[in-house]
Amino acid sequence: MPPPGNLFIVAAPSGAGKSSLVSALLQSDSQVRLSISHTTRQARPGEASGREYHFAARETFEAMIAAGDFLEHANVYGNLYGTSKSWIGETLSSGLDVILEIDWQGARQVRRLFADCVGIYILPPSLEVLEQRLRDRGQDNPEVIATRLAAAREDMGHLSEFDYVIINNDFQEALADLCAIFRAARLTREKQQARLAVLIHKLLKKV
Repeated sequence: MPPPGNLFIVAAPSGAGKSSLVSALLQSDSQVRLSISHTTRQARPGEASGREYHFAARETFEAMIAAGDFLEHANVYGNLYGTSKSWIGETLSSGLDVILEIDWQGARQVRRLFADCVGIYILPPSLEVLEQRLRDRGQDNPEVIATRLAAAREDMGHLSEFDYVIINNDFQEALADLCAIFRAARLTREKQQARLAVLIHKLLKKV
């Protein structure tokens, strides 16, 4: 039976490029699965339920909270987001790694249950670049962008709660850094001893 997979948290202020980096990682690494969050926010153009998010009515979401269905949940910009507890457990038990794209609030909740999870924070190279990226999306009006920038400053104040920090200035360099963290987590002594138990036994066996 394979050792349990690693649980990774990837967080960032809105517009830092987190989703693009995670998407590129998933395309290059077959051992990683992305947790698809439940949310009460409305789907954006091109989004589909079960792909980007599991979209749910607020009443349904609150019932799931009451039933204890979420590993973590948080209120972000007035919308609720949550991570399925059962799916995470089943996927990790199968030996696959899991990525949670959540904010610092959710990360705190997850860390209480998974003390050995790996926290990664994505930073923009500057606030000016962050603002331009938000404008380039063409999804939000100036008032919403101003709100997101203010929230980004508060969000980045929780940087010290994460294990690794990546600056997303050059995309390919940031992606290489992200991939390196995932690879290193699989090569710890504990993981390798469980994965290579037979080989290690043979190597240490006295002739």
